Amino acid sequence: MARYLVKRFFALLGILFFISLGAFFLIHLLPGDPTVTILGPSDNAQNRAALTSQLGLNLPLWHQYLVWIGNVLQGNLGESYITHESVSRIISTAFPIDLELIIISQLLALSIAVPTALASAKRPNGLLDRTSTTTSFALLALPPFILIVFFVLIFSIYLHWFPGPGSYIPFTQNPGQNLRAMILPSIVLAIGSIVIYFRILRGDLISTLQQEFITVARSKGLSNRYIMWRHALRPSSLALLASAGLNISGLVAGAFVVEYLLALPGLGYEIVNSINQVDYLTVQGITLFVAVVIVLVNFVIDFLFTVVDPRITRE
Repeated sequence: MARYLVKRFFALLGILFFISLGAFFLIHLLPGDPTVTILGPSDNAQNRAALTSQLGLNLPLWHQYLVWIGNVLQGNLGESYITHESVSRIISTAFPIDLELIIISQLLALSIAVPTALASAKRPNGLLDRTSTTTSFALLALPPFILIVFFVLIFSIYLHWFPGPGSYIPFTQNPGQNLRAMILPSIVLAIGSIVIYFRILRGDLISTLQQEFITVARSKGLSNRYIMWRHALRPSSLALLASAGLNISGLVAGAFVVEYLLALPGLGYEIVNSINQVDYLTVQGITLFVAVVIVLVNFVIDFLFTVVDPRITRE
């Protein structure tokens, strides 16, 4: 297992290197000049040239990259051109919101998808199975930015069950109000995950339940519940783990849209504002941080594969 993890670790380092290149060079393709935004009414050719030299934007791109990546390796992601706030501080303030959204949404998704898939797989083409499958098809067609609009209209504006946009309160200030503000976007993000997890796990469970070792377990007189949870779920969960890794990566983008629409001051809200203001360093820092988080999540998922099925380390 150690050899397998070392190989994956070095592959991870290579991926992070190319991600840093993409995060830096692609951001510079954005239209606009940050010096114009920074100078505002004081914008003129002389001030713009002086600021460009001060920020190092007159250097070749490869030189700018070396300076930037050197600072990053020392834990310095730079300073916002607009607010002069440390990019690391912006991320440390905003990321807990994304993390809370992802954790709550995934707990909701797994607590609904796994039992539903187990119940459906027991009786394929039964009433519950047909209802769940049909519902999942319908929900799969609804993107988060459409769902959140309807949810806000129904549950915030008409029913007043949850607070509306701009009502976020940090958990440390008021845990109850924080959860009330986060539950609606978490449900929206969970819906897509529920559909994916249910469909993948249901199909794998139906296939697993046809294997010989399940027949042997039934011949021993073991209960269906015990067989499902003890013998069928584990070998059927590899695809579920793989989809969880990809899904969490997709949730980051989905959370960005939901955060911006609800004015939640997470990474999505910050990066959209930074793009609008042509704040290169903030966009680069957030992009790199999110990419690193996604890569690390998938690295952890790869490790969990070896826990669920140790044969993977021998391949």
